[in-house]
Amino acid sequence: MNQDAKKEQVQSVIAAEQIQKRVREMARQISDDYQGKTIHVLAVLENGFMFVADLVRSLEVPLICQFIKPTYHRQENDGRGEWLEIFFSHEPDIRGQHILLVEGLVHSGVTTDFLMGDLRARGAASVKLATLLDRQSARRVQLQPDYFGFLVDEAFLIGYGLGSPEQTARNLSYLAVAS
Repeated sequence: MNQDAKKEQVQSVIAAEQIQKRVREMARQISDDYQGKTIHVLAVLENGFMFVADLVRSLEVPLICQFIKPTYHRQENDGRGEWLEIFFSHEPDIRGQHILLVEGLVHSGVTTDFLMGDLRARGAASVKLATLLDRQSARRVQLQPDYFGFLVDEAFLIGYGLGSPEQTARNLSYLAVAS
């Protein structure tokens, strides 16, 4: 499918220029907050890969960039229904480090809250959250990102790294809804 065909099937919600401007603003704020420190950027795949690439290129502090990917397993809970287990593909050594967790989208917040609590329990000096998109209306836990790009309410956004495995729109430079 060519780029023109993709543009006909989606409606732009946030333009590429708006995204890049906001990413630079966030990077300035993060750089100011972490001045004199090294950040361990922990990017959550897949939705965050474009955002983290642009963000780390704009940061003006030393950093180490690592990636994790959550996988979910449903299991029976002693006959009382199902419960969800969250596993991560990589467990970096973060004891005493300043962690910046980076997500493309924070939706319910359940996975993010679990991960942040786990990082703190494993001895991180600090854990902060940066997300490009914050869908607070869908939140199921008390969670407030330290840095966010845009508040959104759209049901499903695609582009700029976001999408589902069966979609081809992750490579769009802007955010859109399918039409």
